[in-house]
Amino acid sequence: MSFTGKWDSRFAGPVPHDASYYAKCMLGGVLACGVTHAGITPLDVAKCNMQVNPTKYTGTVQSLKLLVAEEGTKGIWKGFGPTLVGYSLQGMFKYGLYEIFKDYYSNLAGEEASQKYKPAIWLAGSASAEVFADIALCPLEMTKVKIQTSPSGTFPIPFGAALKEMSRTKADTRFPFGSLVPLWSRQIPYTMAKFFFFEKIVQLFYTHVFTEPKETYGQATQLGITFTSGYLAGVVCAIVSHPADSLVSQLGKPENKGKSFGAIANEVGFVNLCTKGLGTRVIMIGTLTGFQWWIYDTFKTTMGMGTTGGK
Repeated sequence: MSFTGKWDSRFAGPVPHDASYYAKCMLGGVLACGVTHAGITPLDVAKCNMQVNPTKYTGTVQSLKLLVAEEGTKGIWKGFGPTLVGYSLQGMFKYGLYEIFKDYYSNLAGEEASQKYKPAIWLAGSASAEVFADIALCPLEMTKVKIQTSPSGTFPIPFGAALKEMSRTKADTRFPFGSLVPLWSRQIPYTMAKFFFFEKIVQLFYTHVFTEPKETYGQATQLGITFTSGYLAGVVCAIVSHPADSLVSQLGKPENKGKSFGAIANEVGFVNLCTKGLGTRVIMIGTLTGFQWWIYDTFKTTMGMGTTGGK
C-alpha cells in the first residue's frame, strides 16, 4: 500500500521503490553489464569473426589462436573500450528502467491483475526498457563491431580514433544509429527472454525446490539460485537472439556497405544466420547472463534491497 491507502506496486514489497531504489538498480545494471561484457571481449571477437568470415575462422579456439598469431594478444581485446562504455550504458537502462516499467505496468493493471498476469508484466517491462537501452548502446556497438571485424590495419583500434573514423565515414557506416533496427531485433527478444525466463526459473526454484519462505534462506543460497537461473535464462536468450546478432556482425563487412538487411540475410542464408558461432555464443551468453544477474543481485543485497524474484 502507498501512503494514500491505494495499492501501489512501488510499496508492495519489503523495500520501497523510490528514486533512490531505481538509481541503485541503474548502478547495479552498469556493474552487471559493463564489467561482464568487457571481460569476455576475446570470445566476442572470435564470435564476430566467425560470423563474418566463417571460412577463415572456423571455431572458437582456432579463431583465438589465429587472431593472436596475426595480431598479437591485442588482437583478441579489440573493441574493449566501446564494449565497456556501451554495455555499461545499456545495463543502466536495461535494469533500471525494467524496475520502473515493471512497477508502472503493475499499477496500470492493478493489484489482482498484476499478480494474475505477472509474466506479461515481465515481458512488457523488459521490452520497454530495452528500447531505450539500445538507443544508448547502438553507436558504441557499431564501433565495436567495426573494430573487431575489420582486417588488421584497415580501421583504427583505439577507442577515440575509432569513434572519430566512424563519424567521418558516417555516410558509409550509417553511424551512429544505422544498426538500431537489427539491434532492436536482437536485443529486445533477448532481453524479454532474459528477464522472463530468469523470473520464471527463480519462481520455480522457490516454489518447487526451496519451498520455505525466501527470506529464511541465506544470502549465499539466494545468490546461487540467482546465478543458476540467470545461466539457464542466458542459454535461451542466446538461441532466440542469434540470427539478429549474426546480421549485426555482417553489417560491419565492407562488402555489405549499402545493402539492405534483407539482402544480407538472403546472401548469408537463414541457417547460417542461426548457426554460425552459436555454440560460442551459447557458452558466452549463458555464463554472461548468469554472472550479470549474480552481480546485480549481489549489489542489490549489499544495498539492503534483497535479491530479484520469488514466488
